[in-house]
Amino acid sequence: MVDIVNIALKGIFIENMIFAYFLGMCSYLAVSKTVKTAVGLGAAVIFVLGVTVPVNWLLENYLLKEGALTWMGPEYADIDLSFLSFIMFIAVIASIVQLVEMLVEKFAPALYGALGIFLPLIAVNCSILGGALFMQERQYSTIAEATSFGIGSGIGWFLAIVAIAAIREKIKYSKVPAPLRGLGITFIITGLMGIAFMSFSGITLGGDEKPATEEPVTAAVDQADNTIAEQ
Repeated sequence: MVDIVNIALKGIFIENMIFAYFLGMCSYLAVSKTVKTAVGLGAAVIFVLGVTVPVNWLLENYLLKEGALTWMGPEYADIDLSFLSFIMFIAVIASIVQLVEMLVEKFAPALYGALGIFLPLIAVNCSILGGALFMQERQYSTIAEATSFGIGSGIGWFLAIVAIAAIREKIKYSKVPAPLRGLGITFIITGLMGIAFMSFSGITLGGDEKPATEEPVTAAVDQADNTIAEQ
């Protein structure tokens, strides 16, 4: 349970999709003019990441990677379908995004109109595909860990876009130099927020591997002593 919470906290703060990896910047910049639209798109991203990451984890571990088909019989143990990962991941993401688009259009038509083209564009949002690829790279051992990572990453993206939307609503009344108005000042603020979030990278959560520095240093000292002794 502790590991699941730690994975979620890392996805929200330490490995934030926006401020640590700058993924999903197109929607982040375009839909962050008002808090209302930012909240709507952020909630959609949480839902999409929370569903697609565990589904793609199931595909990865029971269909795509080498040896994943052993549940069908030992004769399938050598089959490797990992070359289909990108296609399968994108297909899952596009399906879930289509479902979200239909739900938003039915139950929140005003939000659907405000989000415009950027709601279906979640399907090609690099933070969504990035979540699936990070899951694949980090080899989470259970679907609960994959789900925790997906939801945590979505919440991190949600916090980022809502925060910048709130700031952009306020700076409309500030005297921003003409060349920096709009995206210029938004990029500057995003960079400053990214620097602020870098402070979380120094936090070591339970279960994190400590850097193994003692053994290499000891080995180097022993080697130096042996060299001096030989001379």
